[in-house]
Amino acid sequence: MMVRLTFLCTTTGDTPRDTVLGDSPATERALRAARAAGAALPPRAPAVRAPSIRCSETADALGLGSRPEPALRDCDYGKWCGLTVEEVAATDPHGLSDWLTDPDATPHGGESVREFCRRVARWLGSVPPGNGHTWVVTEPAVVRASLVHALAAPARAFWHYDVPALSAVTLTSRGGRWDVRFD
Repeated sequence: MMVRLTFLCTTTGDTPRDTVLGDSPATERALRAARAAGAALPPRAPAVRAPSIRCSETADALGLGSRPEPALRDCDYGKWCGLTVEEVAATDPHGLSDWLTDPDATPHGGESVREFCRRVARWLGSVPPGNGHTWVVTEPAVVRASLVHALAAPARAFWHYDVPALSAVTLTSRGGRWDVRFD
């Protein structure tokens, strides 16, 4: 039996540098883009989403009736939650540098990239076969962690995947091996 998951990346800030780490509402501009993208989506399959406000608003704007899936929550950014990447770079440049280069670093006191990738891999392993196609509206970090797992890449590869807002990637699995299709 096959598992087919199409990940739709949530809307983020207007630029990557002004995206808030952790949960925040989507901008009106981002929601307009999501509504336009939703009009072009093929017939709907069941949908799950990360439990964040941003993912809920994005799924609604896309026209996807979705249920929250706690395992799809964003990385725990610890004391950096609520800050933009630009703010973290200004206040904790060494911590940010460590976090971006060492998958085991936790300068923010939250999850390391490696721990986060393992959490997402556990969720992927728990998706029952035979579910058919499922839409997954989630944060860019969850998409990156899913790609790390699907491609059996080292956690260090996490930062090498550029995941733009409203981009889509499909993972399919038969018997535990994942294939990646960029939509």
